[in-house]
Amino acid sequence: MSDVQTFLDRLAERTEARRQAHGPEPTWIAARRQAGAARFEALGFPDRRVEAWKYTDVRAIARGDFALTDSADFSPASAAALTLPIAAHRLTFVDGVFSAALSDLGELPAGVAVLPLSQALAENHEAVGGPLGRLTGVEFSPFSALNTAFMEEGAVVRLAPGSVVEKPILLQFLSRANAQPVMSHPRVLIEAGARSQATVIEHHIGESEAANFTNLVDEVMLDRGAILTHYKLQEASLKDLHVASIHVEQGRDSRYTSFNLNLGGSLVRNDLVVDLNGKGAEANFNGLFFAQGRQHVDNHTLANHNAPLTFSNENYKGILDDRARGVFNGRVVVKRDSQKIEAHQSNANLLLSDRAEIDTKPELEIYADDVKCSHGATTGQLDEEAVFTLRTRGIDEQTARGLLTLAFAGEVMERVELEAVAERVELAVAGKLPERFNLSGLVEAAMSLHDD
Repeated sequence: MSDVQTFLDRLAERTEARRQAHGPEPTWIAARRQAGAARFEALGFPDRRVEAWKYTDVRAIARGDFALTDSADFSPASAAALTLPIAAHRLTFVDGVFSAALSDLGELPAGVAVLPLSQALAENHEAVGGPLGRLTGVEFSPFSALNTAFMEEGAVVRLAPGSVVEKPILLQFLSRANAQPVMSHPRVLIEAGARSQATVIEHHIGESEAANFTNLVDEVMLDRGAILTHYKLQEASLKDLHVASIHVEQGRDSRYTSFNLNLGGSLVRNDLVVDLNGKGAEANFNGLFFAQGRQHVDNHTLANHNAPLTFSNENYKGILDDRARGVFNGRVVVKRDSQKIEAHQSNANLLLSDRAEIDTKPELEIYADDVKCSHGATTGQLDEEAVFTLRTRGIDEQTARGLLTLAFAGEVMERVELEAVAERVELAVAGKLPERFNLSGLVEAAMSLHDD
């Protein structure tokens, strides 16, 4: 039996169980599932002969024996230990299943809706049906098609025109250590009305022995003048498999800021596609990936400048230790007649081991002549002279290396406005630094050594 057929058989079992328990699904959902399954069957799992997957082997996913679960049982104490210590409107999912017990939305501003996808479909499936699948559909990738076939749960965030959400919206995805690994296919839909403003945090984390497969799809739509800051903090178990497909559509004068922060996972793939469709639209891509052991982290980004007078800026940094491997492929496409655009892209990588490896490929594809575009990539190691300089200040070697590593990430981290998120990243990258040090002052000093 083929790997694809195994997944399709699991889908058929799930569909029949769902029908017996709840009756037939709405026609449009059933049709979309069938289209996703057909597309996935036609594409199959990508192999390394496909250019976009040249450096990433997904056989661990394709050959995995993953179950599906309806249980959201998770110890409140364990969940509390994993939850970001931040005041937020929170929805929690356990292995892709919504947990009301671990969620706390508080009082949302007027005109703002945050609810699990299952509830949104039950209350008004026609209102969800139009936007859901509008961007990715089943064409985005094999994994997006697979998500469409299995889609059951996720989150819907709707911001009415002019609404402002002061506290972040936290979408928390917990992964359990199950007797049999499970798979989940969460779908996140974010609709930001004209001149609305919010911060959304996706936090993927779980128990240390979890060995599950998460296949996430996000669809983000920003109307004119909307401002959205989108954090994706991935701290999955070092045995978890994680694939994310994020598609953003921007209207005139909107601003989308992405923080893609990857610290965990055995095999990780992130696809981020942003369509700048209106004049004045701005997209900022901030990325940091830290991998050790035999972790594999692959980031593919695409900024489509579909309209004139649009702006994109991308800064991704990779830190790799031991035998870890990183992939960065950043692509900027300037469509014909998209004049007076500005697009900048940078990828810098730090190898902490001579066995670590990075494959980086920044790309520009330009079909207009009045543009400002730049791209570049660098790879290097810690400067031993900088390590020595810090040691002359009474800092032990391990702490000195941690500070310099953290300083390398500083250009991305100084843009992170949420302290709880910054602390998680700093701890992963530099370890627990001694409290007797003036951390901020030493990091600034280490950054100046990098600049020198």
